[in-house]
Amino acid sequence: MELATLLDRLAIDEVITSYAVAVEDADWPGFLALFAPEGRADHTGAGGIEGTADQVAGWLADELRPFAVRQLLLVNRRVRFQDADGYPGNHAELTAGYLSPLRRESGEDVMSGGRIVFALLRGDAGWRLSRVVVQEQWRRGGDVPGGVPAAG
Repeated sequence: MELATLLDRLAIDEVITSYAVAVEDADWPGFLALFAPEGRADHTGAGGIEGTADQVAGWLADELRPFAVRQLLLVNRRVRFQDADGYPGNHAELTAGYLSPLRRESGEDVMSGGRIVFALLRGDAGWRLSRVVVQEQWRRGGDVPGGVPAAG
């Protein structure tokens, strides 16, 4: 059980890290590949939209286009597994703090931070995101379209 749990933690960490890198690199096909078929994301807690992974990827692509530089740093990660009779089940939740610095072509910097909750589901393709919920807690800098710093 301990080895299986460790392997699950590593696989989930890979999904979450790949999520952040996909947003930073505007890799929307890679972003979509991280979601389960029914996966959804909710950015309403940061002034954005809620929808399917495909809808949110399109929205993020449009909203992040003005930013030449973007990072999505995910920190203080805490994973909790569904308990299936003392073993990790096929559902997990990872909560992480985020820091999202952005820079416009003009050189103007914008930064925000908050928390993202990732719900994950284990299937035939491994661990995939079933839901992402962004809760922005602070923002500093210029005028930013709704929910943009809370990338993802």
